[in-house]
Amino acid sequence: MDIQYTAEATSSGDARNGHVRSSDGVIDQDMTMPKEMGGPGGGTNPEQLFAAGYAACFHQALKLAAGQADLDIDSSTVEARVGIGPDAESFGLKVWLTATVPGADQQQADRLVARAHELCPYSKATRGNIEVNLSAAV
Repeated sequence: MDIQYTAEATSSGDARNGHVRSSDGVIDQDMTMPKEMGGPGGGTNPEQLFAAGYAACFHQALKLAAGQADLDIDSSTVEARVGIGPDAESFGLKVWLTATVPGADQQQADRLVARAHELCPYSKATRGNIEVNLSAAV
């Protein structure tokens, strides 16, 4: 694989109640443990950042799949939900992806979502490692 771009970020401080910053300064965020996990809330957390990245990556893959099928899905959206909870050793993640594809019929939308899941780098990275639930809406 010919790497075209490498993202860099650093976590400092008290990890989940610390700070993250990308090397270019675009991301420069305090991190806080969610209230649901016993923290103060009020800031971002790794699950939100992962959800944002997965949603954007999957949306691009959806658009690629639509282009391959010669379909226009400019008004589409992708929502990613990332859950965290205890597993056998520490914590694990579970993901729900919902793609909304106005103008497509349900069968087309289902096919596009399945194809996007094959193409998306985040889906490739998580395949076999965490549960990812897919759904398509029209």
